[in-house]
Amino acid sequence: MPGSVPRIVMKFGGTSVGDLERIRAVAARVKQQKDAGCDVVVVVSAMAGETNKLVGYCNALSPLHDPKEYDSIVATGEQVTSGLLAIALQALGVKSRSRAGWQIPLVTDSAHGKAGIVSVDGTSLLADMADGIVPVVAGFQGIGPDQRITTLGRGGSDTSAVAIAAAVQADRCDIYTDVDGIYTTDPRIVAKARKLDKITYEEMLELASVGAKVLQTRSVGLAMREGVRVQVLSSFVEGEALVEGKLPGSLVVDEDEIVEDKLVTGIAYSRDEAKVSVRRIPDRPGIAAAIFGPLSEAGVNVDMIVQSTGADGTTDMTFTTGKADLPRAISTLESVHDNVQYEELLTDDDVVKISVVGTGMRSHAGVASTMFRTLSERSINIQVISTSEIKVSVLVSADYAELAVRALHTAYGLDGV
Repeated sequence: MPGSVPRIVMKFGGTSVGDLERIRAVAARVKQQKDAGCDVVVVVSAMAGETNKLVGYCNALSPLHDPKEYDSIVATGEQVTSGLLAIALQALGVKSRSRAGWQIPLVTDSAHGKAGIVSVDGTSLLADMADGIVPVVAGFQGIGPDQRITTLGRGGSDTSAVAIAAAVQADRCDIYTDVDGIYTTDPRIVAKARKLDKITYEEMLELASVGAKVLQTRSVGLAMREGVRVQVLSSFVEGEALVEGKLPGSLVVDEDEIVEDKLVTGIAYSRDEAKVSVRRIPDRPGIAAAIFGPLSEAGVNVDMIVQSTGADGTTDMTFTTGKADLPRAISTLESVHDNVQYEELLTDDDVVKISVVGTGMRSHAGVASTMFRTLSERSINIQVISTSEIKVSVLVSADYAELAVRALHTAYGLDGV
């Protein structure tokens, strides 16, 4: 970044600003950064539970509500938080002002409820900082091409923060949450899980996409495209002013910044999985399109896919989808039965996806075989397998989720002291 003054974007989630006491604590933390000589932009979520309450109001009035009015309503949660935090900062003697998404402006497309960011103009934020003001931005929201308020969907405040960090050329985007960093796996399951000092964008993107809840997938993808260094850290751990060389959380960075060459960086799991098997389909060209085309048109997201062909001229197709999409998947497949001519449709939502992730897989063989052997030794049956360049995922019975994660964490040498 040009100049010598560090420029930081600080993003605080709903639990971090859950009540007035926590908002005061956030204000003190922001002041700490400001006093340390940093220029600061703050991005906030709604107070914990507020967005759900607003969504409930919309649904109670009309389940088929106007998505534009829905966005206008649910965006107010972040606006309340930004105003309250600005007041708390002013009470500490810090010059501050709140900004809604449209006031920056953060411009989006017209997909209300799940809008994509088109552009962010950092001019007004840079002007605030030049005047010694800490702008507090309402996350999760922007303005569409029709000049209506839009919202960015689940995890939208993380995405807002990364986009703003890119727009103001910040040195770092700090994401404050209720965990103190990114771990090799869920520490609630594996007591010996280790906090990572650094992780690559690609690894974090894979972990987020397969179940890790620390960062939202879109925000990681945006950080990777824009080269924004992201730090994940806790709002609830006291510490000294956060300056370069003394970072308490976990950094998401380019692979060039990673010195240690690890085979596997982390293990993630997702319980939000359902398995669908379409059995004994006449094996003919175009059969996959006949199944997955209608599913796509129905908005059903499909993940792991396995096709097995029998000697009798039929094939079986098995895939996974999110549990929320399962009823729509069943309805869609039943509607195309006459065209596909399958004999049986089976579903199972008592499954879990386990994934091992690491850029070291590019240059080392044996990652998958270690996974299969470890699960076999514990009599855990693998139902579906999928791979990418730096990830191996398997689907197993949900009963074995914790056993599988613990066993794999040990097998790949990830256990801490």
